Amino acid sequence: MLKRNRFLRNILLIIAPFALMVAINEFERPKINNKSYSYHGFSTINPGGPNTQICTWDCHFHTTTHCQKYHVKFLKPFYKVTDIPYDFVIHRLRETGNYDLANIVFLVLLFPFTIIYFLIKSLNLQDEINKLSEQK
Repeated sequence: MLKRNRFLRNILLIIAPFALMVAINEFERPKINNKSYSYHGFSTINPGGPNTQICTWDCHFHTTTHCQKYHVKFLKPFYKVTDIPYDFVIHRLRETGNYDLANIVFLVLLFPFTIIYFLIKSLNLQDEINKLSEQK
């Protein structure tokens, strides 16, 4: 029974973040009245051109300073800290020659799955510790 519960917990930990991300995006999609942007044949939620009122794909493709100036509300005092790793990651992704694919592979798949993997390992080790504690 413990192995089955552990398996279900682990599957839920793998699926939940991605399901939550999709659910939030789909919940917000009907609220956005702007013309969507087409990228690689897919319709996006946000528009493409620069806009001071809402976040757009312009920030992603051209400059983050526009986004930082008009859209970021809470992190402004931390730009000196956050811009260093952010710029490093963006620069390294662009160096791959295929920024879109690198972004998906590293930031959407490898990085989150690595975190989830170590979380599951930690929980499994805690289960083993608890089991050993009960045997005493």
